[in-house]
Amino acid sequence: MRRRRVLVVLAMLVVALANSANSWSQAKGDDEGLLRAREAVWRAWFADDKKALADLVPADTLVISAGEKEWKKQGDVFRDADEFHSKGGRLIRLEFPRTEVQHFGNVAVTYSQYLYEIEAGGKRSVSTGRVTEVFVLRDGRWVNPGWHTDEEK
Repeated sequence: MRRRRVLVVLAMLVVALANSANSWSQAKGDDEGLLRAREAVWRAWFADDKKALADLVPADTLVISAGEKEWKKQGDVFRDADEFHSKGGRLIRLEFPRTEVQHFGNVAVTYSQYLYEIEAGGKRSVSTGRVTEVFVLRDGRWVNPGWHTDEEK
């Protein structure tokens, strides 16, 4: 009887550890998926990909951007992307030369250096800076409800 209880407890422990490991690997070990989602947000913004933006940038988004007095919400992000694209803006190059990631359960924070080159109004320009981005694992996929950027001059 005692042996059976020990086996039941061990089986429960194995199941608990397996479930815990699965959650940990999704939240902590999947930086590749996280970083793909991060790049997808940026590329969707520059392309004014409304469907991708709606999937990746949730309604509770809050954004603080360098040099802008007002903080932005999801609708502002969508309007800015539309305005950039409607003026003929296009992304030429996007790079993240350095990124560090911290995980807190189903939340990840990325700290990155960025570089992007765009063409707008027939002129090319390069912007560089830093960005802190918050990602939340919702329904098995990463969404980006907030970020703060600064630009290097």
